[in-house]
Parts: sequence; C-alpha cells; structure tokens
Amino acid sequence: MRELLSEIKRWRQQGKAVALATVVRAYGSSPRPLGAKMAVSAAGDMAGSVSGGCVESAVVQEALAVIADGRPRLLRYGIADEWAQGVGLACGGEIEVFVERIA
Repeated sequence: MRELLSEIKRWRQQGKAVALATVVRAYGSSPRPLGAKMAVSAAGDMAGSVSGGCVESAVVQEALAVIADGRPRLLRYGIADEWAQGVGLACGGEIEVFVERIA
C-alpha cells in the first residue's frame, strides 16, 4: 500500500476520485498474494496490481463503476487449471478482489 500512497495523493490533489482494489482471497495458484492492491483513478489511471496482468483491465472497469456509483464490489475471477494451461496462462486458480471507493 505504501507504494500506492503517493499516486493516490497526487490523483486526489488533481481532484480525481479513487477506488482501491484488494485481493482478499485466493484459491489454488494466484499470481499476486493476499493483500495485493491496485488503485484506480476516475480518469482510468492505475497503480499497483492485483493479478499480474490476467484480470487488471476487468478490475479497472469495475473500479470505475465503483467510483461512479459509490457501491463497493466483491469480484471473483478464475479459470480452470486445464484450460489455463491450454491457452498458455500460468496461474490458473481463482482470486476474490474487493473494490471500494476511498474518500
């Protein structure tokens, strides 16, 4: 979180609303550990990572929706290990990501 604070502060000083996404549960293999965070500004800027790239764009879209409506979301992303290997994805497993607007 500390590495995100300067970005969040800068965005807030620019008048941008911000959402914070946090990995709250992982099943099986996951690319990022529990507690991994990603901040997203209302302009679509992002800092940090919750998945190492696998689902970042989907989380950004959900974060923008959270900024717009103020309602937090618990998201679940996953893929079967067999299918993951077939398409070249290394992680497989599932993660749950909590996204909230920060004041």
